[in-house]
Amino acid sequence: MGHLSLLCLFALVTLYGHDAGLSQAPSYGERGSDLGIQVFQQVARSQPLENLVLSPHGVASVLGMLLPGAHGETRKQVLKALRYKKNGPYKMLRKLHKTLTAKSNQDVVLIANAMFAANGFPMEKAFVATNKANFQCESRNLDFSYPSEAAAEINEWVNNKTKGHIPSLIKADMLDPAMTRLVVVNSIYFKGLWKSRFQPESTKMRPFNGGNGIVYKVPMMSQLSIFNMGTAATPQGLKYNVIELPYHGDTISMLIVMPLENTPLSQVIPHISTATVQSWAKLMHRRKVCLFIPRFTADAKVDLKDALSALGITNMFSNGAADFTQLSAEPVYVSKAFQKAKIEVNEDGTKAAAATTAILLARSSPPWVTVDRPFLFFIRHNPTGTILFMGQINQP
Repeated sequence: MGHLSLLCLFALVTLYGHDAGLSQAPSYGERGSDLGIQVFQQVARSQPLENLVLSPHGVASVLGMLLPGAHGETRKQVLKALRYKKNGPYKMLRKLHKTLTAKSNQDVVLIANAMFAANGFPMEKAFVATNKANFQCESRNLDFSYPSEAAAEINEWVNNKTKGHIPSLIKADMLDPAMTRLVVVNSIYFKGLWKSRFQPESTKMRPFNGGNGIVYKVPMMSQLSIFNMGTAATPQGLKYNVIELPYHGDTISMLIVMPLENTPLSQVIPHISTATVQSWAKLMHRRKVCLFIPRFTADAKVDLKDALSALGITNMFSNGAADFTQLSAEPVYVSKAFQKAKIEVNEDGTKAAAATTAILLARSSPPWVTVDRPFLFFIRHNPTGTILFMGQINQP
């Protein structure tokens, strides 16, 4: 019995975007993102005080790539979790991929997909063709009997596609030389410049109240500008603030969620879905404020297997129950599923480039808004509602 090692990765390098058009029925971007948010909720429950970063769209992308190979109950579980139609969502996913990576976004979104198959492993032509057509997925053959060399080639691909932000995804000991048949990889790289740049000279050390109760001194970026802001509440009545920070391309935004004092972040997270995110647009209003936000970096490796199993996707991980007969005549199952993600946020938005934006200072003294306690962030492609990245920051 072979295994299919599913490996999902991404790197993020900054945040922000703008005005969203609301749609009634969830888009395919939102459907996939919802499952990814549920995975995040599962992980955050067990790591409430850790910094976490995850790509909801990346989770959906790898499952979408496996879907054409799945059959029977295995396929039904994936379709149900993603809320995709039975006949296959491929036309819509092809359109989504094209929209997310369009040059018209101005901010850089690079999505790459690859399948690394064992030499001689017989993949169905329709499976390969569907992934190539809909996900621009490239296919390569590897000799997994030399796991170090195979891992090095996969990591080189990952390092290249994430522009060095994730230099290594897998280790040689994850590749069973006798049993590994296929490694499926998705990469998402995002690079955005703030629409309204933070001036480095305005960054000062200020207190941040960590999730563990310790007060840290951290570099706080600040600027006086106009932002979309509002206050929302969970069904239990717990209030939290939402701030939208646009990237210069005006299609992608960073949304920051910060509970009001005395409300733990962990009590807000279970309430979040793409519908919740969409509802914030009605609550937010443009206000001139002096915003303080930490400069921060975070990276995380998230095991997807337990989280997806808890959400009803179980058969694909079972040696006895997995049905990938549309992928290959040789029986395979998913032995590992994980994601590595990284985010870096600074005054420019990224380390690689600088934005030049004039900041006009108001004469009156506007209110201060300080992100000085644990918060959530979302990087959202507003036209499609797709959540490219999300995370929680307990200690910048």
